Amino acid sequence: MQDFFWLVRKTLKNTFRRKGSWLVYIGLPIAGVLLSMLLYGNSNGGPLRIGIVNEDGAEPIAQDTIQFVGSLNQVKLTTLTDMAEMNEQIASGKLDSGIVLPAGFANSVRGGHPEPVRIVSVKGAQATAYVKSLLDRYVGNIASIGRATQGDAQAFDRIYADYSKRSFTFEAQTLEDTSNRKDMTYQSIGFLISLMMFSAGGLTDIILKEKENRTFLRLLSSPVSSRTYVLSNVAVNFLVLFVQIVVALIFMKYVFAIDSGVPFGELAAVLLLFALTAISLSLLIVSLAKNSNGAGALQNLIITPSCLLAGCYFPVSIMPDTVRKIANFMPQHWLLDAIDQLQNGKALGSLGLELGILLAFAAAFSIMAIFRFSRNRDVRQFV
Repeated sequence: MQDFFWLVRKTLKNTFRRKGSWLVYIGLPIAGVLLSMLLYGNSNGGPLRIGIVNEDGAEPIAQDTIQFVGSLNQVKLTTLTDMAEMNEQIASGKLDSGIVLPAGFANSVRGGHPEPVRIVSVKGAQATAYVKSLLDRYVGNIASIGRATQGDAQAFDRIYADYSKRSFTFEAQTLEDTSNRKDMTYQSIGFLISLMMFSAGGLTDIILKEKENRTFLRLLSSPVSSRTYVLSNVAVNFLVLFVQIVVALIFMKYVFAIDSGVPFGELAAVLLLFALTAISLSLLIVSLAKNSNGAGALQNLIITPSCLLAGCYFPVSIMPDTVRKIANFMPQHWLLDAIDQLQNGKALGSLGLELGILLAFAAAFSIMAIFRFSRNRDVRQFV
């Protein structure tokens, strides 16, 4: 054990002697969290800025429709004179979307077949779905009065007047929108996964570098065994990844105020389990490479595409079905899936499948690495 701890101290000292190592192993995970916050932090829960153009004049139904839109929660309504003004304000970012009540809108509603209300936006459904769903229901209710009265103007006006009084009341409660924090957590963890894998690869690559400069051969000429040497490298790997995880999660929660929706301990435990997978994969890469340059090329060839396919850089939900099926063969995918289920309220103990698959990946990579190491008898290249 004395040799083991001496090797751990030696590796840590040699690794973090350079200031750049602190930036790579500690600074980059923090930068990844900051980047995700910048990407998703601008999506706030402020009111929707909506402009409305009324081409139907002073018709009571059109005026009531405008009043209804203005009464919606989280909506700031601006009345505009024409389409040109609305398009200009939307293009300049002053408005999120615009609504146009076409000429003849009120008469079409009275007839039971309302003219479509145009909703214009450059932000897509994110800025229009909420208002459109409520507006369609409101107009549909009035149009049903028109269909029921079958062109009888007096009957329509009487029923519509009673409907407009709104003798019934609504009780509204505001729910917190957690989608934005989930996006930030997902992206932060995705960046952290990628950095953990590259960090594990870089630390394991020390084995090959010490073989190239003959340090490894000199160590083996001492009482230190090759097994102790490799285990000390694994311990250093796990310790550095542990620090990366803790620092990243602390900055997420207490510095950048990103609420992941998952208890700190559970999130750290799942990431530490993945750390074993990352270390095992890095050992497999080292066992396949003949030198440090070859190991670096293999890392880039394996880690970057697998992180891309697994959804570390952007959600896998936007990918084609074929790519989603491929993602099931990536350990990163199962980690992200486990975190997503934890955010949706599942207990850590109910994630046996996801955690078991991560352990299976770690075991498989370790067995293959041990097999490769044991098959090679040239200590100048492999342990």
